[in-house]
Amino acid sequence: MFQDKHLETKHPSSATLLRDPEQNHIYCISGIGFAIAFDLCRQFSGDVVLTARDTARGQAAMQQLQVQGLSPRFHQLDIDDLQRVRGLVVLVNNAGISFNTPDPTPFHVQAEVTKKTNFFGTQDVCTELLPLIKPHGRVVNVSSTVSLSALHNCSPKLQEKFRSETITEEELVGLLNKFVEDTKNGVHQKEGWPNTTYGVMKISITVLSRIHARKLSEQRRGDKILLNACSTNSPEEGAETPVYLALLPSDAERPHGEFILEKKVEQW
Repeated sequence: MFQDKHLETKHPSSATLLRDPEQNHIYCISGIGFAIAFDLCRQFSGDVVLTARDTARGQAAMQQLQVQGLSPRFHQLDIDDLQRVRGLVVLVNNAGISFNTPDPTPFHVQAEVTKKTNFFGTQDVCTELLPLIKPHGRVVNVSSTVSLSALHNCSPKLQEKFRSETITEEELVGLLNKFVEDTKNGVHQKEGWPNTTYGVMKISITVLSRIHARKLSEQRRGDKILLNACSTNSPEEGAETPVYLALLPSDAERPHGEFILEKKVEQW
């Protein structure tokens, strides 16, 4: 993770790969934070391989974990180069950005930038990598409790749309584009939106997860892939729920298409 003057981000091009030597399975965690990497190294019985486009950044992260007595390895990898990825059993989407508070960046610019990275970045990764998920695979999209509070601060009409069991990906994109346009015109609150770009984009991650889970149930039911959104808490405890979902046993049938908080299903 790096921080500049105005923006905090988990680098979207970084990831962690886990290799299970007994089953020859590969697990991919994008935009990984230190807490999740630490817990994976501690709990996963196979090999943990940190990857990044930037070799120096990846090796620095590996050394941090080695200081903790753990033994990850590093491998340079650009996850956008799909010819280097044959198949995945676990995908954890954790890449994203948030603007510091307060921040001088105009609100509509924050909305556009956050939409591009937090939503479209995750959507693009899912579009490319979901077809590579093997049977009994696990997909975890890291959202936030902020998505719940932001949802509750939406107008009843918007809440109904975001809770719809039939909303499509195209409709979700249309809503996000309207949010950005409303921020440019200074009417987003009048139009029923909460006054938080991060919150709206976390709503979108949770809703996108529900849409993708529904598609998996329709198109790959027999593969028994489980896909969920979840929230993290403090940096120390942040890895617990994502790791729990990533390592659900192969015979598990649920949760699927849910929002998970502290390893429990939270009503959306």
